[in-house]
Amino acid sequence: MVVLRPAIAEDAAVVARIYIDSWNQGFGHLIGTRELTSDLVSRWTKDLTNSNVDWVVANLGNEVVGFVGIGPSRDPVDAFLGELDTIAVNPARWRQGVGRLLMNHALERLRERYSTAILWTVADYERGHAFYRATGWKPLGKSRAGGTEVAFGHSLT
Repeated sequence: MVVLRPAIAEDAAVVARIYIDSWNQGFGHLIGTRELTSDLVSRWTKDLTNSNVDWVVANLGNEVVGFVGIGPSRDPVDAFLGELDTIAVNPARWRQGVGRLLMNHALERLRERYSTAILWTVADYERGHAFYRATGWKPLGKSRAGGTEVAFGHSLT
């Protein structure tokens, strides 16, 4: 059974590994693969303790198998717009309900504070786009980073 719990700084190494593995397997072919580095683990240590973002990990037994973070929108900066910062699942656990559980939790938490939310994802990442659409997100027709990222929005009311 998958259990959600607040992320802590000690989760940074496994969160960084999931982030890199899901990046590389999910869309690395579209924008390049990445390597796990000590700098990335340090960045995740800081991110997981950032009070502006609520981070949650999904545990299956004693194993962290995914994570999600939500907070106020950063792009555009709007205190009334929520943002799904990052959601990632260990690729070995894809299509087992972990992502949906994390997304449902994220949407519940976003609803507590916002009426709408935004997320940014890699353009042409069809697997991710299908998941977002299946969980109620809609393409906004916005892009950034030279068109390599696109926005999805979600009404929370």
